[in-house]
Amino acid sequence: MLRIDRRGFLAAIGGGAATVVLAGLGRRAAAETAPEAQPPNIILAMTDDQGWADVGYNAATNSQRAFVRTPVMDEMAASGLRFSRFYAQAPLCSPTRGSVMTGRHPFRYGTFMPGSPFRRQEMTIAQALKSAGYTTGHFGKWHLNGVSGPGKPVPGDDPLSPGRFGFDEWFSVSNYFGLDWTFSHKGEEVKTTGDGSDVIVAEAVKFIRQAAADKKPFLAVIWYGSPHVPIDPLPEYKEKAGGSAYYGEIYGVDHSLGTLRTELRKLGIAQNTLLWFNSDNGGVPAGSMGNLKGKKGTVWEGGLRVPAIIEWPARIKKPAVTDVPAVTSDIYPTVLDFVGVKVAGQIEPLDGISIRGVVEGKMTERPRPIGFWHGGSGAKDKGHAALTDNRYKLHKLAPDKYELYDLLADPTESKDIAAEHPDVVARMKAALDAWQDSVVKSLAGGDYPGGLLPAPARPASADEPPKKAGKKGKKAAGGGN
Repeated sequence: MLRIDRRGFLAAIGGGAATVVLAGLGRRAAAETAPEAQPPNIILAMTDDQGWADVGYNAATNSQRAFVRTPVMDEMAASGLRFSRFYAQAPLCSPTRGSVMTGRHPFRYGTFMPGSPFRRQEMTIAQALKSAGYTTGHFGKWHLNGVSGPGKPVPGDDPLSPGRFGFDEWFSVSNYFGLDWTFSHKGEEVKTTGDGSDVIVAEAVKFIRQAAADKKPFLAVIWYGSPHVPIDPLPEYKEKAGGSAYYGEIYGVDHSLGTLRTELRKLGIAQNTLLWFNSDNGGVPAGSMGNLKGKKGTVWEGGLRVPAIIEWPARIKKPAVTDVPAVTSDIYPTVLDFVGVKVAGQIEPLDGISIRGVVEGKMTERPRPIGFWHGGSGAKDKGHAALTDNRYKLHKLAPDKYELYDLLADPTESKDIAAEHPDVVARMKAALDAWQDSVVKSLAGGDYPGGLLPAPARPASADEPPKKAGKKGKKAAGGGN
C-alpha cells in the first residue's frame, strides 16, 4: 500500500482515461469508457458519533476491538484513499453537518450546537451542484432545521428543509433515528420497518437508479443515525458484533454500505462515483477513540479526529494512506473543484480548501491550518478554540491559557510543549486570533449582501413528538444530539 505523508511521495493514482474494471463488475461495468471525461457522481456518507477506533482498520488501540466488525469499511480503506488525520469541523453533529454543506465553520452562521438552525443565506453543496446539472438527494438525518430531540419527519413547509437548500429528492428526519422509524419523503410521512441504516440506503439506491437511467450525474447525501442512540440493532447485526449492541449498530451501517457499493457496480457506475465516507464527530463509549484524548463534545483529538475514506476507482487507482490533515469543511471546495463548478455569489470566506492534490497524490502538506471552536456561542473570549497545522496543534483554553502539542510525535496530546516553543505559540496564536475575528464578523452577518436576515418561523408540525412505527423506537427518548 502506498503511503503519502508530509515527507512522502506521489503516485496515489494512475493517469490517463482508460477504464479500470473491478473484479466482479460484469459486462455492463466493463462497457464504461473514459469515466474521467464525464462529471463524477458524488456520494457523501456520514455516520453519527462513530469514533476514530470504531472501524476495524483503526481498532488496534480500541479496548473493545474484539467486537468491531466493519468488513466493508475495511475493504474501502484497503482499496481507496484512507485519511490518518481527518477531522470533523466540530465535535457535535449539527455544526459538522453545516460545514459539509457549506465549506465554512458553523460559528460563521450560528450553528453552535445540536439543533441550532442553519441560515437561509448560506450556499450549499446541493445548490452548487444543481447549477452544474446534477440531480440531488438527501437521505437520513438532517439536523439543520433547528429541531432537537429524537428525529421527527421534516415537514414539507419547513423553511429549513433539505428541499429549501437544493435537494430535489429527500427522505429525511430532523435528528437521530433507529429501528422502525417514521421519515419524511419530501413532506409526506412514511412509516418504515427494519434497521434505519438499511432503510435510508434503500431509498438512496432508488434515487441512484433513476439518475443512472436518466444518465444524469448525481449527489447523494446519506447521513446515518448510527451509532447514536437508540442503540437498538437488529438481532442478527448484534450477533455479528459478538453480542455488542453498540458495535451491532456500526455493523448495520457497514452492511448498508456493502449494499450501496454492490448496487453501484450492478449499475456500472462505480468507476466514476466518488464515495466519501466519514463520521460527524468523535465517539462516546470507552475505547471508541482508541488512545486519543477526549471524546465527542471536546476539541481534543478524540472529539474531532474521525475515520474517513474516499473511494473513486476512476481516479484513485492504487490504495493510499495520507497523513495530510483534512476536515469536513474541505468536502465542499474539493467536490466543486473536481466537478469544475464556479458558484455565482459564493458566500465567503470558506474555511475548507480543495484537497484535490491529496486525492491526486500531489499534496504532501496542508497549505493553511484548520481552525476549531466549540462553546461560547461565538464570543471570542469564551469556549475552547484550537488551530492545527501539519505538525502542531495550539489549544486556546481561556483568553490567557494556551497549550501546544506536537501531533506527529504526540498524537495523544499528552505533553504540553508551549514553554519549549514560544515562537510556534506566538505564530499560531496570531493566526488563531485573526481567524476568530473573521468568524465573529461572519456571525454578525458580514458575509451576506444586504446583511443578516431574520430567522424564519418554524412550522407548528416541527414541534410535534416524533413518530415511530414500532415500540422499539421508544428507546430514542433519552438522547439529545
